[in-house]
Amino acid sequence: MANEEFRVLELSLQGFNCSQILAIMALEAQGKEDPLLVRAMSGLLGGFGCGKTCGTLTGGCCMLGLYAGRGDTEEQEGDDLPLMLAELVEWFEAEFGMRYGGIDCDDITEKDPGLRLSRCPQMVIDTFKKITEILDSHDYSIDGLSRSRQE
Repeated sequence: MANEEFRVLELSLQGFNCSQILAIMALEAQGKEDPLLVRAMSGLLGGFGCGKTCGTLTGGCCMLGLYAGRGDTEEQEGDDLPLMLAELVEWFEAEFGMRYGGIDCDDITEKDPGLRLSRCPQMVIDTFKKITEILDSHDYSIDGLSRSRQE
């Protein structure tokens, strides 16, 4: 089992949700911790708590923003952030929307906790891998050291 797969399962067993797991893994790849960010990501749980857009997708978009977004007044957002977000959404819709009849949490899990347990961890793993690919194709590295812009 790959390290990412093991880490997703480990964090799931610790009670973290999909969006929080993506945030933790991105932070860990950068050698950082940010409990406030992880806590904030819980607002995406279960499709914003009401079954809407999957937290894996919204968390993944936040993860891309962590790398290419603007963090303070001295920093510029990466010009390629909108494109990276569009790539992730397009991939997610094709990969999971087609398979489960939509990209809402309720579509994917059918409001069944058993389906959440069987489907969501693999979706997080696949999404993390796709985000890594997207970052790499836009000259960002998962460790947070951008090759295309100065940090």
